[in-house]
Amino acid sequence: MAGDSYSKYEIRWRNPNPASAALLVIDMQLHFASIAAPILSALRCTVSLCRASGIPVFFTRHRHRSPDDYGMLGEWWPGDLILDGTPDAELLPDIGRLFGDRVLEKNTYSAFAGTGLEETLRAMGIEEVIVTGVMTNLCCETTAREAFVKGFRVFFSTDATATANKELHEATLKNMAYGFAYLVDCTRLEAALEPNS
Repeated sequence: MAGDSYSKYEIRWRNPNPASAALLVIDMQLHFASIAAPILSALRCTVSLCRASGIPVFFTRHRHRSPDDYGMLGEWWPGDLILDGTPDAELLPDIGRLFGDRVLEKNTYSAFAGTGLEETLRAMGIEEVIVTGVMTNLCCETTAREAFVKGFRVFFSTDATATANKELHEATLKNMAYGFAYLVDCTRLEAALEPNS
């Protein structure tokens, strides 16, 4: 990662603990297929590494059922909301999801808002979250910030998150490294999650 614009903010390093971590795969849906395409390989790698280490995997699916649940997103993204029951709302087929995986449905940026995620994680003894998916600077960043505020240790993927452009992506990585999360990628996760590492 050296040479990236966010590297100078990355002054803290830590490995996730498989015994107390969960992987959050945010909004990998058809609506975001073009944004998600470049990270599919890294995302599948991350999911596979976490599964092999016994880390539970949670997928989120962003969708709106009626104008009653648009909230501020209706003002911010008029005409670009993901409506439940449409193809855009479906999860992409090649993201490593298995039958029986938990899928949380949400209607705002945070995976914690109205989904029961915090309660589920606490009940499972989860203390850390690894954040992946789309979009880096919206749902992924909001979820990571809220996890941090709620007392979860946060790991944020640099290669299994994506957004509209590199500038926005790297702006989030700077903020994450500076005050919210340990940055990881597939290479780091592989080394961290190896037995006896």
